[in-house]
Amino acid sequence: MKTRVVIVGGGTAGWLTAGIIAAQHYLKGAPTQDTEVILVESPDVKNLGVGEGTWPTMRDTLRQIGISEREFLSCCDASFKQASKFVGWSNGQNEHYYHPFTAPSGYGVVSMADHWSAATKDMNFENWVCAQGTICDYNLAPKLPKMSEYAFSVNYGYHLNAGKFVKILHQHCVDNLGVKYIQGHVEQVLSAENGDISEIVLSDGEHIAGDLFIDCSGFAAILIGKHYQISFKSQKHILFNDTALALQVEHASEDTPIASSTIATAQQSGWIWDISLQNRRGIGHVFSSDFTNVGDAEDALSMYVKNDPLLTAQKLTPRIIKFNPGHRETFWHKNCVAIGVSAGFVEPLEATALVLIEKSAEWVSQQLPRDSDAMSVLAKRFNNLTLQRWKEIIDFLKLHYVLSNRTDSEYWQAHQQLGSIPESLQESLQLWRSQAPGLYESNQRFELFSSASKQYVLYGMGFNTAPHPLGQKEASLIKRLRNETLHNTEKLLSALPTNRQFLSKILQK
Repeated sequence: MKTRVVIVGGGTAGWLTAGIIAAQHYLKGAPTQDTEVILVESPDVKNLGVGEGTWPTMRDTLRQIGISEREFLSCCDASFKQASKFVGWSNGQNEHYYHPFTAPSGYGVVSMADHWSAATKDMNFENWVCAQGTICDYNLAPKLPKMSEYAFSVNYGYHLNAGKFVKILHQHCVDNLGVKYIQGHVEQVLSAENGDISEIVLSDGEHIAGDLFIDCSGFAAILIGKHYQISFKSQKHILFNDTALALQVEHASEDTPIASSTIATAQQSGWIWDISLQNRRGIGHVFSSDFTNVGDAEDALSMYVKNDPLLTAQKLTPRIIKFNPGHRETFWHKNCVAIGVSAGFVEPLEATALVLIEKSAEWVSQQLPRDSDAMSVLAKRFNNLTLQRWKEIIDFLKLHYVLSNRTDSEYWQAHQQLGSIPESLQESLQLWRSQAPGLYESNQRFELFSSASKQYVLYGMGFNTAPHPLGQKEASLIKRLRNETLHNTEKLLSALPTNRQFLSKILQK
């Protein structure tokens, strides 16, 4: 029997999901006999267009789908992202730290973090254990132009134009992966006797039947929310931010440096994101409406843009995006799976939106159900896994706030209140006071945030773990790794081109 997968909604979530499933179930460029992918998109719905930062996972996703890196970089105004840079999060001053994509030196063999706790802290943690923070300081590329596509000297993801990314995914899925595209507005959802969705009916009267329906309809949540009435679990008591102002600002000149990291600058009642593409920067202010208003937040955003000499001076009107931070109680119900904003949405700190789309679509693709008995088992497992991932995301985002020493506003003070901190995060913080995050503290095979990521945030924010006694053999190994890190940093600084130089060279070919 052929399994017909019907995706409702386009955007990044819909087209990434279509591409991942279609690529998995196609053989030598032709569709297999057992899978058909259909994407239905309303012409009236605009792409949210905020998720413009990715994790390194996107390299594997693009490669598996079959999109060349050069084509992607060219068509999506894309640049390289190697880290998240946090400015003013610790004490409100101009201090900063990086959360790099490269793991600490010796990761998995020896814990550099344990030695860091006892070391004389003459440099930032990320510089102490890897070269990537320094590379980002100089706006360098993560690879040499002569390297093959998706290869690297240091690990990297991307910054991209979300609208153009959707276009290239759309074209590639339809032209090369056989995805059937139907444009139309969903007017009605019809159910079978067992409660499954049997068909969707478009406003022009067309009926589209399917075996598995994937809801990528964003905030509208046409299937999982409106049809099945799966409740939404707000997390606003933990993550306070519920509004964003988004801008697109041009570079001051064609040779303006392109930053190698997403920059997150803390504000009185939220933070400002700054993403550098080839031709512009995407800048926005995400904040809590309980602690400030749109007017004051817009003033803070305007001041940020005005004070940056690398941006063009112009009058800009930001787009307002309101959201309720949280997720669905259930993500797979009957024969319907929610992926993307229809499943949940939180502030774009640490770029979790796209990676959760990738991981969810990948899981569904690998475990595509072939009968109703399998459907119920897979739904249960997907729900357990996805709920765990949402808890992990919420804990990790909240970690950035609870470690802050800022007391200059009610917003930052409220984040320190014990009632706003999940019990699971409280337990982790208690553990990390005596030992650094390590490989074996979690048994989650599919965890999103490794212990390395937790180390970068903890020690970047000045968290103290009790010093760990080291044996002579371990101390000798750490000393060697430290010397290798310093040598590797010098070597990369002298060899790597800037982002601007790299992109200009490969896009001229």
